[in-house]
Amino acid sequence: MNLREHTRKYCDKDNRLASLSYFGTFAVYFTSLYFAITRIETWYIAAPMILIHAFSAVRLYVLQHDCGHHSLFETRQQNEWAGHGLSPFTFAPFEVMKQNHNLHHANIGNLEHRETGEIHTMTLREWNEAGFWQRLQYRLYRNPFVLVPLGSLFTYFIRYRWPKNTTRFGVKGVLLHNLVIAAYIGSLYALFGWTGVLVWLGASFLGGMIGVFLVYLQHNFEDTYWDRRPDLDPQIAALQGSSCLDFGWAFDHIVACITLHDIHHFNARIPSYRLRACHYALPEEIAPRRIKFPEAVRALKLKLWDEDQQRLVPFPSSGQAAPLNA
Repeated sequence: MNLREHTRKYCDKDNRLASLSYFGTFAVYFTSLYFAITRIETWYIAAPMILIHAFSAVRLYVLQHDCGHHSLFETRQQNEWAGHGLSPFTFAPFEVMKQNHNLHHANIGNLEHRETGEIHTMTLREWNEAGFWQRLQYRLYRNPFVLVPLGSLFTYFIRYRWPKNTTRFGVKGVLLHNLVIAAYIGSLYALFGWTGVLVWLGASFLGGMIGVFLVYLQHNFEDTYWDRRPDLDPQIAALQGSSCLDFGWAFDHIVACITLHDIHHFNARIPSYRLRACHYALPEEIAPRRIKFPEAVRALKLKLWDEDQQRLVPFPSSGQAAPLNA
């Protein structure tokens, strides 16, 4: 079976499915936020509502990502308007994030353009050549107890107020986006006081941590793929350099199938509501390897790309330089 021909069968957009996904997620987002705020003193109601709200925020972010690829709705204009409409609730200014993400797709697996990736990865050779302070900085950066919570705080609440390449792709859009977020926070305060704002911030922070965890797993696992031009193979980079997470049917739908990241990178025109069908229609002999949750957690220990072994490896033992193959 030709994989490219197979994926093309699943590229059709359907505004009915897209609208159900888009507006249905918004309904869950606002309903869960309302009950989390108004029932905050009843923990057994507030706690699951905060969790549901966090996951709905992650799903909105994935839908915005689909709009950036013009793969959610049927027309380019519909995707553009929908993407801008999602921006205040994902914290991501649509136009700049769309362009930055396209750069990421164009350079997936390219060791010479790691700046376009979401999470920086050092090579084993770079680690061996690095000084004490550079190693310490990278150790802290890749520590999951730093990367996930502080990564969420920094990325969604600080960095996205002025993302990289803002001056290149849209200053006015970013400034307007930030004003709309301020107005949204103001409306929460007007309706629910500081309780509303703090509950929303807490749930958004939790959603950000879920998002950072998923972003990490998309390209950071043992058998991922990195290389340098001219040896870099874009097709292998798309499929082998991106993960397929098998956390179950329900989880796939909760996060709009961003877990099936390999097929998405291979063909970004597939709508999220068709990704799972596309993936599971593949014959077993060519189906990508699926990473289950225990392996995904273990992948957090992998920090450096070993160019000789062609795999992601942990930090070397303390005080020892990692061996490099001749």
